Amino acid sequence: MGPTRKFYSLQSQIILSFLLAVFLTAAVGGLPTLWLIRQQMDQQAWAQVDTGQHAALTQYAAWQSRLSDLARLTAQRPTLAAMLGQGDTAGLMSYLDALQSGEGVDLILVCDGQGQPVAATAVGPYNTAGLCQLPQGGAYTVDTSHVPARVWLLAAHPLDLPGEDGAQVVVGIHLDGDFVLQMKELTGLEHTLYVDGLVAVSSYGAQPQNLVTVEPGMQAVATPPEGVCCTFELDERPYYAARLPLEETGVTSGAEFEVALPVGGIEAAQRSLFAFIALSIAVVALIGSLIGIMLARRISRPLVQLAGEASRLSTGDLDTPITVDSRINEVVQVSRALEGARDDLASTLANLQKEKAWVNHLLESIVEGIVTLDERCRVRFFSHGAERITGWSREEVIGKRCDEVFKLVGDGSPDYGDIASFSESLPAAGQRTRLLVSLPEDRQVTLSITRAELSPAGAGSGEVALVFRDVSETETIRRLLGYFLANVTHEFRTPLSALAASIELLMDQAPDLTQAEMDELLKSLHLGVLGLQNLVDNLLESASIEAGHFRVSPRPYDLEAIVIDAVGTMQPILDKYEQQLYVDLADDLPEVQADPRRVAQVLVNLLSNASKYGPSDAEIILSARQEGPWVRVEVADRGPGISNLHRELLFRRFEYPANVDTQSKVGAGLGLSVVKTIVEGHGGQAGVENRLGGGSIFWFTLPVVRGV
Repeated sequence: MGPTRKFYSLQSQIILSFLLAVFLTAAVGGLPTLWLIRQQMDQQAWAQVDTGQHAALTQYAAWQSRLSDLARLTAQRPTLAAMLGQGDTAGLMSYLDALQSGEGVDLILVCDGQGQPVAATAVGPYNTAGLCQLPQGGAYTVDTSHVPARVWLLAAHPLDLPGEDGAQVVVGIHLDGDFVLQMKELTGLEHTLYVDGLVAVSSYGAQPQNLVTVEPGMQAVATPPEGVCCTFELDERPYYAARLPLEETGVTSGAEFEVALPVGGIEAAQRSLFAFIALSIAVVALIGSLIGIMLARRISRPLVQLAGEASRLSTGDLDTPITVDSRINEVVQVSRALEGARDDLASTLANLQKEKAWVNHLLESIVEGIVTLDERCRVRFFSHGAERITGWSREEVIGKRCDEVFKLVGDGSPDYGDIASFSESLPAAGQRTRLLVSLPEDRQVTLSITRAELSPAGAGSGEVALVFRDVSETETIRRLLGYFLANVTHEFRTPLSALAASIELLMDQAPDLTQAEMDELLKSLHLGVLGLQNLVDNLLESASIEAGHFRVSPRPYDLEAIVIDAVGTMQPILDKYEQQLYVDLADDLPEVQADPRRVAQVLVNLLSNASKYGPSDAEIILSARQEGPWVRVEVADRGPGISNLHRELLFRRFEYPANVDTQSKVGAGLGLSVVKTIVEGHGGQAGVENRLGGGSIFWFTLPVVRGV
């Protein structure tokens, strides 16, 4: 038995199904919606950061432009040029202080033609070294002498002074806390300046040293725009930020600015949305559970009734109708289907009983034998065909082992070998084998056996079915055919050997041979060729007969001419064996309806058999006379004769015109079968009789030409 399965009630399964449907609906609908909303909010936040970044860049560009204009206007003031020309340093400093206050800048520096500071005014301490080499235009620089470092935005413009080439005016503003607060108001984002990765000034409201650098913080959903790449947390508050280097024009500043958007509100909105969805799911799940309980109770009652009806069916009660009281359409349909199944099952059972009887009758009618064996090779079923083939009755073999019913016989042939038992020799499933077995009354038959597995695939060994038939006659024909092929081989080998020997002798000793010896060798070659020609003709005719292509073409013909042709063919062979042939044809012999080539072949075959099975120096008589509408032709020899038992089989293929006890010359066994077929093709008959004084008379008849 398999492992015990745990079953659940319909009510619990329906409730669980409702809850699963609710959660799946929330997962499929709510969670993607929440994710889309969060992504949209993130996209808007990133867009705001990107906008603030561009706004900051615009403000920096505006400051650069303003300072460049201020530097140009300052350099063009006549008063400044006059004071420089007079060397009035005190007046120049006072003038620069007033100009600085009026323009709202933090630095004004005047440099002479040698690149040395002449006068400078600045808000707070500032290191002016190296600023006189500032190229024309705007630039950012960093004062590292102060901690934290200070970032300045500067602009330079040359002075037009006689003899002072290279003199210029430099103006600048300090990017301090007021500046970043102003940038915050303009962009709506927090603003921070960095020098070499350290905070220089920030709008967060904390001291610069308490600020942190940008580090990965909360995970954003939306992909930020190009150039906007950072998230970080400060004081547990998340920010989206973008950082860019300040533009440089000849002075290496190492300064960067950063804009940052606090996104704590986005996370709060996401948490509120998630809480709302979770609450909605819980409410829907509760309502679904209540509906599931009510629906489960409504469905379970008629299902219990259906289960009872099904249990009754399993006990074999197919006569009581199935009825279930329910208003659920599906349950009613199931009950009707179950009732239909009951009715169909009853009808099917009756039909199966009829079919079983018919199958049993069919099995009994099959000609082949059918046997089923259990796993111990004991007979479980034995058909009438098996009884007919084996001679065993069903009662005698049921329950016996197959080795007791079918006893193998080893005949020494390669097909069987030395086999111990029938069960060990059975073929594999779907395969076929032949076995020689011994049956009652010492009868031996060859069975062709096919095996089939009756157990399901993968179920291991079990019952098998054997289908067998008696192929003893086929086996006999096969062996006889082998005997025939051996004889044909012998028939070919003997004349071929003689031909080869004669030809070899001619090739080696032809110049030394006398004319008589040469004639003898040529005569031997001729006889060998004639024998082979006759054998080949018989083989071809036999194959033509077997294929159904054999035809004769009778026409009026002189029988004497046919006899002369056949005698001329056989005379060398008769001379070789010193046999005398006497031809006795009636003087008034009429024309016959004959195919001359075929009839000549008949005569050659009969004369060849007479010579082959007759002794040397014996006489052979060929005679012909008219008997009504037929001409009877006879060939009489002095051979051993034909027994009455063998005479009926004589004109069949592979049979030989000799007594079974006579060791006579062996032939192919085709000549007389060809004779019979040719004669019957002319409408005549062929036969054999014993000859007085010993020997046989082979005869055949041919029709006389009509009107003769």
